[in-house]
Amino acid sequence: MQIGYMLIDDFTETDLISKLGTRWRAVSDQVMGGISAVSVTRDVIDGRPSLRLTGEVRLENEGGFIQAALDLASAGDKLDASEYTGVRLSVRGSGEEYSVHLRTPDNVRPWQSYRAHFTAGADWDTIDLAFETFTPHRLEVPLDITRLRRIGLVAIGRAFHADLAVSELGFYR
Repeated sequence: MQIGYMLIDDFTETDLISKLGTRWRAVSDQVMGGISAVSVTRDVIDGRPSLRLTGEVRLENEGGFIQAALDLASAGDKLDASEYTGVRLSVRGSGEEYSVHLRTPDNVRPWQSYRAHFTAGADWDTIDLAFETFTPHRLEVPLDITRLRRIGLVAIGRAFHADLAVSELGFYR
């Protein structure tokens, strides 16, 4: 393990249980009447164990997202990431833009989050998203990294076929 790094998951376990002991789950706009289709699986791509988010993002019925979501602590608890600078992920995809969404207890509505965007190209790439680049979406409260509850890997906002692979996810200093 790297010094100054907190591993969230490297997907070496086949059951979608993270290194934090919490389970990855698929979420889509179907929770609010949309029709986007989502799949979250564990795969091995180019020899790398990976989480794979695939599906069709559809805009009908006020929809438009699919997500692989992970609670960062057990129910009701929070994770303090104040020793870290941001989120690091190793990704590969279809050349589309994706997002990392963070949630804290300040996110009281399902559509609220703190968001940072990245592009996942055809080759593996390690991307650092500093906490200061995460912007609040549909809330006014600034991101409090001492009270993180959930992280999401998200395809959102336009109709497209999503195909995102993540081989490692963590917090870096």
